[in-house]
Amino acid sequence: MNFWSIYQHGFARVAACTGHTVIADPPANAEAVLRQARRCAEEGVAVAVFPELGLCGYSIEDLLLQDALLDGVESALRTVVAGSADLLPVLVVGAPLRHRHRIYNCAVIVHRGRVLGVVPKSYPPNYREFYEHRQIADGHDERGGTIRVAGAEVPFGVDLLFAAEDVPGLVLHTEICEDMWVPVPPSAEAALAGATVLVNLSGSPITVGRAEDRRLLCRSASSRCLAAYVYAAAGLGESTTDLSWDGQTMIYENGVLLAESDRFPLGDQYAVADVDLDLLRQERHRMGTFDDNRRAHGARTGGFRTVSFELDPPLTDLGLRRRVERFPFVPADPDRLALDCYEAYNIQVAGLQQRLAAIGGPKVVIGVSGGLDSTHALIVAARAMDRAGRPRSDILAFTLPGFATSDHTKDNAHKLMRALGVTAAELDITATARLMLKEIDHPFASGEPVYDVTFENVQAGLRTDYLFRLANQRGGIVLGTGDLSELALGWSTYGVGDQMSHYNVNSGVPKTLIQHLIRWVISSEQFDDETGKVLAAILDTEISPELVPGEEMQSTESKIGPYALHDFTLFHVLRYGFRPSKIAFLAWHAWHDAQAGAWPPGFPEAERGSYDLAEIRHWLEVFCRRFFAFAQFKRSAMPNGPKVSAGGSLSPRGDWRAPSDGNAEAWLRDLSRFDLPGTPA
Repeated sequence: MNFWSIYQHGFARVAACTGHTVIADPPANAEAVLRQARRCAEEGVAVAVFPELGLCGYSIEDLLLQDALLDGVESALRTVVAGSADLLPVLVVGAPLRHRHRIYNCAVIVHRGRVLGVVPKSYPPNYREFYEHRQIADGHDERGGTIRVAGAEVPFGVDLLFAAEDVPGLVLHTEICEDMWVPVPPSAEAALAGATVLVNLSGSPITVGRAEDRRLLCRSASSRCLAAYVYAAAGLGESTTDLSWDGQTMIYENGVLLAESDRFPLGDQYAVADVDLDLLRQERHRMGTFDDNRRAHGARTGGFRTVSFELDPPLTDLGLRRRVERFPFVPADPDRLALDCYEAYNIQVAGLQQRLAAIGGPKVVIGVSGGLDSTHALIVAARAMDRAGRPRSDILAFTLPGFATSDHTKDNAHKLMRALGVTAAELDITATARLMLKEIDHPFASGEPVYDVTFENVQAGLRTDYLFRLANQRGGIVLGTGDLSELALGWSTYGVGDQMSHYNVNSGVPKTLIQHLIRWVISSEQFDDETGKVLAAILDTEISPELVPGEEMQSTESKIGPYALHDFTLFHVLRYGFRPSKIAFLAWHAWHDAQAGAWPPGFPEAERGSYDLAEIRHWLEVFCRRFFAFAQFKRSAMPNGPKVSAGGSLSPRGDWRAPSDGNAEAWLRDLSRFDLPGTPA
């Protein structure tokens, strides 16, 4: 198996093509189709979609009823079929065809020298600038039939699916232009019947605002149908007697725009993207109501016919034609990130506010270390108090320095508490920790430099123990600060430790998002300038548990790995259930070149690194072992806290239910399927 092949990882490359139509000249248009088809084949495209009535032009009106034109179309279609014999892509070509007593506006599906089937337009429009019923028959009730075309009798109807036997999940359905605009489009039934790639051959003249309407319809169809939607509209060369044409092409997948070409092109142009068939399948598995809806419409969806074919895709390195976010929890688009941060922060604030109101308005007890997590939890608590009309002094914030607490982080904690106006105190746990270590006969108590897990957990446990007792004493609840990434890796002290609290506002927030939330709090001026300055200083501090004494700061990521990679893996495991080998493939494309692709706004230049495949694989193994074989027992007993990210949560009452005594063997075996080299072939 070639690790670098998109077709080995559940992708299929698709293209939405447009070009210069020569009206009423089928031979010229056939050659244009083949010219673009050859180019698509060179790029490893599996499905290439062309505009509506592309073999003759959409805008020829009554010329559609001329035998000379129709004869020319059939001849041109034979040219396309013959020319496709040695080409990879399935070609979806628009043509008017005679059938029984009418002319049908058809999509002809062609692959490797044969016609797989013909799909008629279901709903030819007859309003405003459209007058298709004058020439074209509607095909919405054409099911179960055949048509003779290019010398062969082939399936004909709106009930056709085209499935690649050697590309799991590649199931094609075709609709034509207006079919997308009706309340119940044919593609909706087809998706329920199993189609994953929905294609639309469109004429669609352009008027002001129509391009955005098309985007809305394509995006919503792909999202609602849990499918890819490939749209190709007619462009230059169509008649401008009363209309104009923009040649819009676009590809959506599950509500996300993968590719879009420039409009009003002068010549051949296409949008190309790699559709993730695994993602679509996983979404349908997870969203049980999708299949419930299929059963509700079983009388229609059960009648679809499937035409099978073998694509025989290339298994070489074709690159990856889709954007892969380095930080899937943190969009690189500035507007999207700002909206995500606004929503995430307010989800946390509203969750805490409601919890406090529901249990009688207790005070909030929180340990503040000067690190990112406790900082963010504290500013969430401060805003929750503001919204509830309560004084911030009802937040009882404690620094609890231990053996390795640095002056820098402790000073930042005190500055932040003063700036926010919370009730601040310091409780040094060092003496108590020494006593406990002595009483359990730990070597450290005898002067030996033994800094094992017991040494670390004595400190973490004491901090939590003190916070709970302080909450008992002062009428409060302990606010947890541990984040989603730590929950995934089990990077917390169980029970009497930072794993436990009365309510945890950070449990749904991944580590890689927290820094951006704090940046957003600063930039959106949620607090005064002094608070903003302290928050900025905290952002510049390395992530550390500060439990082990020594000259160098103890680095969390040097022990368990970079949170950037772990959060990348967590998102794709939790949201989509992807195999580790696929995650490695995606991670390499996202992370191997620090100069390629976009970074989230505000991400420090000095921290913009890269990872090679060996590093990616190593930390993937670490993640799999910790996530699947170790950390679940901690998650099974985690406190309440709000789900924040669409990527999912790890609550055993919410997104993630798993045995506490599981193992990671299936995931490690998958990773071993590929002999992963250091660089692509």
